Amino acid sequence: MAVTSTSSIPSLLFQPKSNSPKLSLYSSFTTPKSNFFAFTSRQTLINARFVNNIRYPITLLKAQASSFNGQKQPMLPPYNVLITGSSKGIGYALAKEFLKAGDNVIICSRTGERVESAVQSLREEFGDLRVWGTKCDVRDGQDVKNLVAFAQEKLKYIDIWINNAGSNAYSYKPLAEASDEDLIEVVNTNTLGLMLCCREAMKMMLNQPRGGHIFNIDGAGSDGRPTPRFAAYGATKRSVVHLTKSLQAELQMQDVKNVVVHNLSPGMVTTDLLMSGATTKQAKFFINVLAEPAEVVAEYLVPNIRSIAGNGSTKPTYIRFLTGVKAYSQIFSRIFFGARRNRYVLED
Repeated sequence: MAVTSTSSIPSLLFQPKSNSPKLSLYSSFTTPKSNFFAFTSRQTLINARFVNNIRYPITLLKAQASSFNGQKQPMLPPYNVLITGSSKGIGYALAKEFLKAGDNVIICSRTGERVESAVQSLREEFGDLRVWGTKCDVRDGQDVKNLVAFAQEKLKYIDIWINNAGSNAYSYKPLAEASDEDLIEVVNTNTLGLMLCCREAMKMMLNQPRGGHIFNIDGAGSDGRPTPRFAAYGATKRSVVHLTKSLQAELQMQDVKNVVVHNLSPGMVTTDLLMSGATTKQAKFFINVLAEPAEVVAEYLVPNIRSIAGNGSTKPTYIRFLTGVKAYSQIFSRIFFGARRNRYVLED
């Protein structure tokens, strides 16, 4: 399955962001107990029944999570890494870079033939004992459970889980023209699939003395800017950031110290999915100016990911390859000096 994560910067670079206030319940779940259920005047108080309903599962999870507190094992390399959607594109490049660093890697994709081909290529370069692969459709809860079982069979535990699987159904058109099948594909893969993977990864890591780190890959739309011609994709990528924050809050409520959820932003990557959208003048401009090959992006991201695991950090992190400063610098160079013109695609 082709996978990509593109930067959200180009989607509305020359349009002003809305100044309307944003309302969120997130702060209500991270404040002291006295303010735990503080809401705005428009929100109703949560009744006692809801409080009683959530008290037991939270207590149970806290007990489970704290069962290893005080006996946490250090997380030392080589790391055990699992990457979804990794038979090609940025996922494959990340897998290769982790292997170069000496880590053990499990890759997966919904297409078994692609997994077999990718594993064979990686084993030719890195040997048979450090990389494994299995078929997994992240939209299917049982498939994700089977992925965890496969990982535990091969490696016993996973230190770093990267949720890279995603889809735009290779569709760049207004939402009004999108088919039911394409919309279901995008939402089920990018939203439901991410939730299923996070759930199973967290459940596994809560039972590991070493804990673990989960990295959710963002994409165009993750900062809330519009994504015309791929509105459904942008909406799902916006939800990635919210889901990550919510999981961080849940782990904090459970007093979990050794399982951490992060965001990972590869920027614009020249995968098949991105290049299939290079059909307009604006798209060609931004791809040439901002996009980078998957190998270049992976060379930057992997050392940063490994450093988080290595330094014992328990603080959520947002790792970005394409920062705002870098993006505007490259746009400036292009406009005034013609840099990167026609780098990947011929512009009109």
